[in-house]
Amino acid sequence: CSGFPVSIFFIVVNEFCERFSYYGMRAILVLYFTYFLRWDDNLATAVYHTFVALCYLTPILGAIIADSWLGKFKTIISLSIVYTIGQAVLSVGSINDLTDHNRDGSPDNVSVHIALSMIGLILIALGTGGIKPCVSAFGGDQFGDDQEEQRSTFFSLFYMSINAGSLISTIVTPNLRATECGIHSKQRCYPLAFGVPAILMAVSLIVFVLGSRMYKKAKPQGNIMFEVSKCIGFAIKNRFWHRSKEFPKREHWLDWASEKYDKQLIAQIKMVLKVLFLYIPLPMFWALFDQQGSRWTLQATAMNGDFIVNPILIVIMVPIVDSIIYPLIEKCKINFTPLRKMTVGMFLASLAFVAAALVQVQIDKTYPVFPAAGQTQIRLINLGSFPATVQFQHQPQSMELAPQETTGYMMFKTSELQSLSINSSGSVNKTEPLEDLLGGQRYTLAFKSSRQRIDYNLLLDNIESKPEEGQNLIRFINNLPDTVNVSMNYKNYAVLTPLSASNYSIYPGEKRSYIIRSAVSSTSCTVLSKKFGFGSAYTISLDSCTPSTLNVTYYEDIAPSTVHMAWQIPQYFLLTCAEVVFSVTGLEFSYSQAPSNMKSVLQAGWLLTVAVGNIIVLIVAEASQISKQWAEYLLFAALLLVVCIIFAIMASFYTYVDPNEIEAQFEEEKKEDKKDQDGHEKRAEVVSRM
Repeated sequence: CSGFPVSIFFIVVNEFCERFSYYGMRAILVLYFTYFLRWDDNLATAVYHTFVALCYLTPILGAIIADSWLGKFKTIISLSIVYTIGQAVLSVGSINDLTDHNRDGSPDNVSVHIALSMIGLILIALGTGGIKPCVSAFGGDQFGDDQEEQRSTFFSLFYMSINAGSLISTIVTPNLRATECGIHSKQRCYPLAFGVPAILMAVSLIVFVLGSRMYKKAKPQGNIMFEVSKCIGFAIKNRFWHRSKEFPKREHWLDWASEKYDKQLIAQIKMVLKVLFLYIPLPMFWALFDQQGSRWTLQATAMNGDFIVNPILIVIMVPIVDSIIYPLIEKCKINFTPLRKMTVGMFLASLAFVAAALVQVQIDKTYPVFPAAGQTQIRLINLGSFPATVQFQHQPQSMELAPQETTGYMMFKTSELQSLSINSSGSVNKTEPLEDLLGGQRYTLAFKSSRQRIDYNLLLDNIESKPEEGQNLIRFINNLPDTVNVSMNYKNYAVLTPLSASNYSIYPGEKRSYIIRSAVSSTSCTVLSKKFGFGSAYTISLDSCTPSTLNVTYYEDIAPSTVHMAWQIPQYFLLTCAEVVFSVTGLEFSYSQAPSNMKSVLQAGWLLTVAVGNIIVLIVAEASQISKQWAEYLLFAALLLVVCIIFAIMASFYTYVDPNEIEAQFEEEKKEDKKDQDGHEKRAEVVSRM
């Protein structure tokens, strides 16, 4: 196919399906922990980053297995099977009806779901990490030595398939999750959202196996990482044995391995260690970067709008940076070296978290204030047609409420609440005792007055947090003189006696209207509801019912989210620019500074920085006593800024090398040594003949 081996088609399709499977699953993972397994944000974040860390630790294991025992082909097959099983187990573990024996809509045994989910994630981490260092290298093996141009084009297609799989799955999977499914009750469809990636992983495996007869399969050649480790270990051990002053010092501590190992190998390891030393500060970047899948995702659920798709920004920014930004910098005669690019990437990531902190401050302002232990909140609603005066005992001031008027939630010490009195013109005074109110709770006192009497109902508002995932809580209160049958969207909702209220029910967090229908005796009336928004709670008063029209009043219990997700664009834009400048440059720098036979060692070191970065998130999240999320964002921003400065200082002392040139020098020396050796042998042969 235009000079390409046909086997390449199977490898590229395999990579697309595998990346779709991985990123699709990861896009909703923290939401699954939070809303299905009911873990708090900190635990969900900790488990998420533990999983990501495992995904970037297992490539070392995959490389060892492939290079030392099974070879790349068998390693990909074996671990892809493990990968597929893991995705299937995770999907099964997310089936709500699996343990919902009483059919109440929630699992009866959450530990079963947790166990299946953890087993699935461990298998996925082993599979995706294990095949990571093998697939691209296996694709490169399919080309001959005279196909360098085709091999270069293959790697471009390969990484394009990675981005395409990531982009499509990040859009598709959250939409699959948003649908509702279930046998006994309708829930967010996690089985479908995890099941589709599982199917794609099975397709990936099948496609790869179909090309089996066309592949060039190199046999295991031994693992260079073992050789490097043994050489370093011998140098340390040899130096320890010769630590006495009677032994002369050597130029580099690795030179103590020269008694056993080749000088070229020692020189190559020195080059690798110089780069690995520069890697020490890098995990801090990944500690921030990978939080877009945990903390930033949770931040988005508290906002108004739809998820922003980060891969779109990546696809846009990579060509812009390569074809416009870098050439402009070069025209300005600025020496923008790879290490300087990486420093700028760190700085941009730090700015991204400052932007996230500013957004979080605005989100926090929209959160309702709930009572703590020993406190009680009370709200008053005048449902009557006459104004009323309300006064709490021991409070010097009274409150005037017009018809259909409400107060906000007022905070009191529970121990100080004794009673309140309601007085309406033309009616007697009414006193309501409050000694039995519970601490840490919200209450609504709904009352209505006529010229003869005052009726009231003290309602417990059993809401302890803002509705999740932008959903809404709705309840009705009957302000009509007769018992009513309330339905919403033609589904029976509640039967309410006068001045009684229904329980709160969840309605989707979408800006759409609903039909509210009330049946009073033989009269039926309807009204088109308002749009509830995202993350709100309302009490809807049924005020009057004409033969066709229902009149209602909305009382806002919790305000909807007003901070739109578009405000996340700056932080995603900055982080995407940071990724393009840092990650892409870092890979190129590692490749250019690595000896030809040790590029896999540096690749393993690079992946290890990602794993350590996720471990840093675990440590900081668990060790810090910060209660405010915006403050945690600023902490991470400050830590990365400090690391950025340290890295810039370290980079200033780094001297760029050309591994090919150094290796060529060693080859020349070997040729010269071989010539000298051949000359000595010839002279010795002549002498022996004489």
